[in-house]
Amino acid sequence: MKINLIETQPIAGQKPGTSGLRKKVPQFQAPHYLENFIQSIFNALPERVGSTLVLGGDGRYFNREASDIVIRMAAANGFGRVIVGQSGILSTPAASNLIRQRKTLGGIILSASHNPGGPQGDFGIKFNAANGGPAPESLTDAIFAETQKLTTYAIADLGPIDLDKIGITAFEGFTLEVTDSVEAYQALMQTLFDFDAIRALFASGFTLRFDALSAVTGPYALRIFEGLLGAAPGSVVNGVPLSDFGGHHPDPNPVNCHDLYDLAMSDAAPDLCAASDGDGDRNLIIGRGLFVTPSDSLAVLAANARLAPAYKGGLAGIARSMPTSAAADRVAEKRGLAMFETPTGWKFFGNLLDAGKVTICGEESAGTGSDHVREKDGLWAVLLWLNILAVRRESVADIVKAHWREFGRNYYARHDYEEVESAAADRLMLGLRERLGSLKGYRHGPLVVSGADDFAYRDPIDGSVSAHQGVRVMFEGGGRVVFRLSGTGTAGATLRVYLEHVEAGPALLDLDNHAALADLAAAAEAIAQITRLTGRDAPSVIT
Repeated sequence: MKINLIETQPIAGQKPGTSGLRKKVPQFQAPHYLENFIQSIFNALPERVGSTLVLGGDGRYFNREASDIVIRMAAANGFGRVIVGQSGILSTPAASNLIRQRKTLGGIILSASHNPGGPQGDFGIKFNAANGGPAPESLTDAIFAETQKLTTYAIADLGPIDLDKIGITAFEGFTLEVTDSVEAYQALMQTLFDFDAIRALFASGFTLRFDALSAVTGPYALRIFEGLLGAAPGSVVNGVPLSDFGGHHPDPNPVNCHDLYDLAMSDAAPDLCAASDGDGDRNLIIGRGLFVTPSDSLAVLAANARLAPAYKGGLAGIARSMPTSAAADRVAEKRGLAMFETPTGWKFFGNLLDAGKVTICGEESAGTGSDHVREKDGLWAVLLWLNILAVRRESVADIVKAHWREFGRNYYARHDYEEVESAAADRLMLGLRERLGSLKGYRHGPLVVSGADDFAYRDPIDGSVSAHQGVRVMFEGGGRVVFRLSGTGTAGATLRVYLEHVEAGPALLDLDNHAALADLAAAAEAIAQITRLTGRDAPSVIT
């Protein structure tokens, strides 16, 4: 095996964010850009020699070319084996499962998750550690440090690589294993859920529409829902992964999945409408006539998880990201479970899961999962909903409304201001932080501020501290507004404003969500001066 050492120099801006490095495709295609970042990952892994690496991606534009480069560089950098999904495709939770199942050093996932694809779209790379979860900050900091001093990268001549043929190819000192992308993940799901009960549900006439958005979960959904569980042919739509996601924006929310949402609200609605995102770690749940917010979905799943075989013994605890509504908190309180509030980013759940402190985790951005892997998992969430529906034999709407009657309702929305000029977004957040000490007692309309802070998290397992995770403004009566900048965009800044209003009275459980949050939205504008500072008089997206 011939190894080539290529001279290079540091490239600015290769600092991994919450979910790795995300940039536009042309930037990754620029000379040395991808190779520099991959070499920096490998340099930060001194134990790599002779070890095994999992590799997969969501099939977006540049996925196959990047897979080829990563394999050749892994061989040149001393890895003993690379396990890659067929055609370079693995969903993020499937990759996490393979890392854990095969006890590998970790894995490289080629994805920009829910961001658009195509030649001018987004691309991304992240490293997942040996526990199957996103790399901790200590490792991403080490990777970034390597990007700033890199002078060479190593790449091997391996001849043509066939990613479409399942099997093992041996090279000198290196082995490439192309594996079925679905098989191991499907087997895992069969250990978690009562497939017989779900099959009986479909046999009874239950109907499903699952939109894979021409992204990675299509093959998984077709094989599991239509193949194993007996959902009617055609239940899965847009099931073939396409490099540009067929023009879809693969972010599973009612705005980007408006056709699915409209179907769910129509007289022809299936019993359950669902979707997943670009790399398969997010989910959308809509019953007939009712969109289930991700925060409510987390709470309902936690309250009913015992109906699935894997969780019949109960939960160790629940964790949610700070911007996620507190609906799950009341489930934990009533059931006597531990409850943890973390910063945004699945890596913050990893220590809690590894330590056995929690079983189910969730984020308001449509990610839910459990201790079966160390990533959020879109199909897992749909399967748990199906298992609950198979046991309870009630509609999605009836289950959610019964949950509200028992635990109260958290009216909730997220307002995204996308591609805001970065300096303006920074000024807005700085202004909020400077006012934290003076906001208590501030009145806007019927709302009075009871307190405000800049959320910081001390990890209860390793003691690490993550500060400046978002500004929280709490109001008398339990409502709140959260302001934070997202780390998942590739242009400008995304300002996210989260609104939450709590009601427990039976007569107040069926309010219009927009109307219930109107006073909070007005207070958020008045406190943060969003229009004045950003020039935006309305959010880009409301979910």
